[in-house]
Order: sequence, then structure tokens, then C-alpha cells
Amino acid sequence: MGWIFGLYLLNTVFMIIMAIREVRRPAVALNWIVISFIFPVIGFGLYLITSNPIRMNRHKKPTSTFDESDTLPDSFGSSAQVIAQALKHLTVGGFRSGQVQVLINGIITYEKLMESVQNAKKTIDLEYYIFRDDQIGRRITDLLIERSLDGVHIRFIRDGWGSRKLSKSQIFRMMDAGIECRTIFPLRPPWIFSTLNNRDHCKIVLIDGKEAFTGGINIGDEYIGLNPNFGYWRDTHVRIVGEASADLKNIFDDHWNIASPEQKRTKSRMITKTGIDDSSTIPSPSLATPFTKMTKWSTELGTIEETNANKVPDIEKMHQAYVQTVEGNPGIPTPFIRQAYFIGVTQATKTIDITTPYFVPDQDIIMGLKTAVERGVRVRLLVPRQPAQKIVERASFTYYGELLEAGVHIFLYNKGMLHAKSMVIDGEVAEVGAANYDMRSFRLNYEVSEFFYSKDVAKDLTEQFEQDLIDSVSLRMEDLLQRSPLQRLMQQGARLLFPLL
Repeated sequence: MGWIFGLYLLNTVFMIIMAIREVRRPAVALNWIVISFIFPVIGFGLYLITSNPIRMNRHKKPTSTFDESDTLPDSFGSSAQVIAQALKHLTVGGFRSGQVQVLINGIITYEKLMESVQNAKKTIDLEYYIFRDDQIGRRITDLLIERSLDGVHIRFIRDGWGSRKLSKSQIFRMMDAGIECRTIFPLRPPWIFSTLNNRDHCKIVLIDGKEAFTGGINIGDEYIGLNPNFGYWRDTHVRIVGEASADLKNIFDDHWNIASPEQKRTKSRMITKTGIDDSSTIPSPSLATPFTKMTKWSTELGTIEETNANKVPDIEKMHQAYVQTVEGNPGIPTPFIRQAYFIGVTQATKTIDITTPYFVPDQDIIMGLKTAVERGVRVRLLVPRQPAQKIVERASFTYYGELLEAGVHIFLYNKGMLHAKSMVIDGEVAEVGAANYDMRSFRLNYEVSEFFYSKDVAKDLTEQFEQDLIDSVSLRMEDLLQRSPLQRLMQQGARLLFPLL
């Protein structure tokens, strides 16, 4: 029986260690203590694998270079002024200006993205959580290879987990064409033991250092509705032109430095593009039909959604905006994106419209939304009726009751998969990014969010929000009361895990 007592003491020590390491997050500490109590020693091993803090950037701070004198014009309201001032200390590069284009759904986004890639003169940088080896992925890969053979310098980052199904053959094709490829935390030692739960959730594309794309759209067939498991897909992306794109370049460079270079195969076949004199070149079979015309392809894709498409903002409109970039980095003790969201909801004076696929926030965000209603702010929350992750859906429902009681209007998107992540405040401040309202986005992932100060950008996103409401149903308190005891139990159990989601 002595070994049982020894195991008990060892497990107790492990639980004390977890409690000390997570002292700033009591809910997380409690969850892991319960897991270790149920699964002695094994629980501590899982904790080390999934929650080991990243060391390499532990002392990283925002590299903000803002001028204290930079302020919004007087034409903006008081809430926008306060939010902009408060976020200055959380941003990557301070207060910048640029032109912003709101992109709705995958077809429009891919069309504009490939047009910009085709027009690139010097450099292209790409960073994606998900980059699939499917119809969309292969089309874009072919275009990148073609541009690399044209002499454009291309760097490509993928996340080791999200893009784990991207075939090595596609990676080798890119590398053979001269594209530099790296992976954030690949699924191999030592990364898998210390960073398994820390993922690169960013979606960033940079063109010639002066144009950027970011938002919720990865590279894959599902984003244009070609995956039958998801059906219609609603998402939001943005295109940024001007000095504001420099902040995303800084984030990309930081991620590039910590990413692992892809290992080249033993014998590399260098692809070269056919010259005028056809000398010393090796054509690639995959590039037999050079991807130089997007019009035909975009027309073909357009037929996929046109029967279901709603009116969306004019994709050719570029709006002048002031921009602040907020970075989420698991190596920083303070969750800046969470703090930015909190500042936004607590400083609103008229309206808050939030669209998110995953809504499992902490109590501070919940209290911020409830007190906003008490101040007379109209708060609307749009979430999917059927999220991709069932456990998140169940946990989310445990928050809706108190929000409805407080006067928050909640709508369930019923047309398909809602993946857009945006917020509009008082018709002047707009946020679009990759981060969700959950602890994973706030603390565990590399994330990025763009805050725009522009009535035109806010108007575009508000118009889309109103259009999405047509395809949504309003959640009522009666709907929650009709849940079965089993549903309630499963939802409450899912909420217990919310600090880990």
C-alpha cells in the first residue's frame, strides 16, 4: 500500500505546481487540478503537453512606436476617441492610416487575393492556419509557383496542426520553385511536447510590403461552399493598402523567425520557367496551364453561391481609415486582444454588433456586455446555430440566459456555417480579425485583430450584419427553458471546460 501513498504525495505536489503556475488564472488552475485528481500523474503530463507556456517570447512587448500627439479627428465621437487612445498602448505599431476594403465570403476574397498576387512585383508573404491540398489550395499553389518563377520572392508559413494535411508534394513543389516554406510548431519533437496547444491562428498575406489581407478566411474549398460537411459558408476578410499594412509585416516577420524551415528532400528538382530562347529550362507538368487569368475561374466559382448570395458591400470600394493592429501572442502574459475587446464593449455609448463563430468568453466580457445594456447601448450578438465544434456550442448556451435577461439581443445564424469575426461600435469603430471570443484565442493562439476608425467601414459591416439577420432566428428565453435536463447537463459540463477551450 506504500506505493499508493507515494502516488498520492506525488500527485499532490503536481497539483500544487499547477496551482502556482496558474495563479493568475484560477479557473484554469481549478480545471487542471480536477483533471489531475481524476487521472493522477497522467493529468499533470497532459498539462505539460497542452499548457506549457512558451518561453521564446516571454518578455515580448508590443513594439508600438506611436506618437502621443496622434489622435482621431474631431469628427469622430467620444467613444471612438477613448477607444483609440486606450488601444494605443496595446498595438503593434501605433496609430496608422490606410485604405480598407471589406471582403465578404471566400469567392470575393480569393478573387481579390489572386489579383493582387498576380500583380506583385517584388515580394509575397503568406501565413495561414489552414492551407488545404484541395481545389482552392492547388489553384493558389500553382499561382504562387508561377509568380516565384517570375522572380517574385515568396515566403510561406503554415501552422503545424491546422495545415497538417497539406501534402509534402505540394510543399516540395513550392520549394523547388524557390518559395521559402516554414511551419509554426510542426507535429514532431520537440515542438509537439511543449507547444501542442499553442497554434498560429493568423491569416495574413502581404504584397510588396504595401498591401495586406487578413480576417477569418483560410485556404480551402469549404470557404466557397464546396465542402458538403459545412455547406454555405459566411465569412469576412479585409484588404488593407498603405502604411497600416506595415504592422502585419512586423507580425509576419516575428512568426517567420520562430517557425521551423521545411526540410528539403534529398534530390531537389529545380523548376524553371521557359525563357524566350527555350534554353536550359525544365517545365513543370503542374504548370502546363499557367494561372494568369482569374476571370474565368472566378466566374466558375461564382456559380457555386450565386443562387444563395445576398447583397454584400461593393467589393471595389476602398475606404480611408485609421487603423490599429492588436496582436495575440501566447508568450505575452497579458492577453491584448481580450483587453482590446473589453475596452471596446465598455466604452460604447450607442450600439455594439458582434459576429463570432465561437462565444465562450470570461466573466469580464460578459459583465462588460451587460453593463453596456444598462448604459442604454443596443447590444446584438450573432452566432451560428450549428458551430463546427459541438462542445463550444454547448458551453456557449450557458451564457445566453444571463445575457438575454440583461437585454442583449442574440441571433442564431441559420443559413450555414458562420465563421466571420467582427465587431462594430457606435457606427464608427470596426474590428475584423482571426480571433474568437474564447480563451484559446485570448491566451493560447497567435492571433491578430484590426481596429478600423471609419464610418464607411463600419457602415459596410453593419449592412452585412443586417443582411445576416435575415438568415438568422432570434433566440428567446423560452427557447432556453425548453431544453431537456440532459441538454442542460451536457451544456453545463462543457462550460466547466471553458478555460481550456
